[in-house]
Amino acid sequence: MRWKKPKQLTPTQYIILGYLAAILIASVILMLPISLEEGQELSYIDSLFTATSSVSVTGLTVVNVKDTFTTFGEIIMLILFLLGGIGIITLGTFLYLLLGRNISLSYRQLIMIDQNRNQLSGLVQLMRLVIFLSLIFVLISTVLFGLYFYIRGYFDNVLTALYYGLFHSISSYTNAGFDIFGNSLQDFSHDYIVQLLTMLLIIIGAIGFPVLIEVREYLFGKHSNFRFTLFTKLTTFTFFILLVIGTVGIFILENSLYYANMAWHEKLFYSLFNSVTARSGGLSTMDVSEYSSATQIFMSVLMFIGASPSSVGGGIRTTTFAIILLTFMTYAVGRTEVRVFRRSIKQSDMIKSFVIITGGIMLVITSLIVLQAVEPDKSINAIIFEIASAFGTCGLSMGITPDLSNIGKLIIMLLMFMGRIGIFSLLYLFRTKKKKETYHYPKEDIIIG
Repeated sequence: MRWKKPKQLTPTQYIILGYLAAILIASVILMLPISLEEGQELSYIDSLFTATSSVSVTGLTVVNVKDTFTTFGEIIMLILFLLGGIGIITLGTFLYLLLGRNISLSYRQLIMIDQNRNQLSGLVQLMRLVIFLSLIFVLISTVLFGLYFYIRGYFDNVLTALYYGLFHSISSYTNAGFDIFGNSLQDFSHDYIVQLLTMLLIIIGAIGFPVLIEVREYLFGKHSNFRFTLFTKLTTFTFFILLVIGTVGIFILENSLYYANMAWHEKLFYSLFNSVTARSGGLSTMDVSEYSSATQIFMSVLMFIGASPSSVGGGIRTTTFAIILLTFMTYAVGRTEVRVFRRSIKQSDMIKSFVIITGGIMLVITSLIVLQAVEPDKSINAIIFEIASAFGTCGLSMGITPDLSNIGKLIIMLLMFMGRIGIFSLLYLFRTKKKKETYHYPKEDIIIG
């Protein structure tokens, strides 16, 4: 029998295997006695769920982090947030740079795939900037939160306040959505300073590293003729339009319901915070199960769209949603070329967008059917909300996560993981190498619609 050389893994497969390895290793560590508070036990399925949610920076949880894990366990979770949010490849590059090692061509290919780039040039400098900006944001926010918590009297000890500030800063910046306060941010529902700082961190993490790097170049670069790319213009515009629509939509839908007896500023901050956290933040200042069904479905749509590409968030991403809308409007008025900001959208990007949204919708519908079958006692609204939250790596929940069956938990875990790696990475997982078409069939019209 002739021996066959095993097929070499693609960069996408290496990256996905890296995340899977991190989840499996973490699921064992989180079960160890050193990770758990005295008297606490964690089944493997719950440990695996927590590890998956941490690496995918989602925030859905089957246990109370504060009551279940020791400081060691919480630190392990912080490391997982960074691995999932900033990226395994990015942190690996940081270690390479610290050790003074050269970045090989194969490793640069991993960086290119991980950061959704189309060329190999400038990747190491990109990684340096991502790490530098992340460190700056986390350090500054840790000090600000820590000092504020201490000054306001939330904690008596400054070191404890700084530790809580560190955990909350990393969780917010990576959009992980976990907390060690015990009930997310519900104790801060009237502390607008904490909310504003948290929202700022969520936005910085969700808007995407390419946008942050271009903004830095615009503010501090030495190029007098600097011009923002079409990607930055489109994703930033879409991101903030969605935030405004989300805020106004929630405000209107709940104005005479949950907000009926509230002051205007309470209504505004509840609406604004929930619009921001629905991008992929996962932290909450109130129980979203108290919202009306219309608001819950509206927020599910926001979570399904998710954050920007090359960010810490999941979902179909903002640019996908924008291109779908632009294509729809273009064909509605009789044009064939999709234009925005005095540029034309490539046909390949239009096809990618339709593939992503179609794949996302199919994934959500399939998950909905299966989950409703295995969890017949849960309301369909709660299940839709849970699925959208998992796929969008958001972490908001109507409270059904701990009560899911093992099959239900496995489905949510798969959704969280697929939402984090993205539809394209999922499709590329089964590819060996890019195939070039050697021949073409005759084209023929078909009836559409």
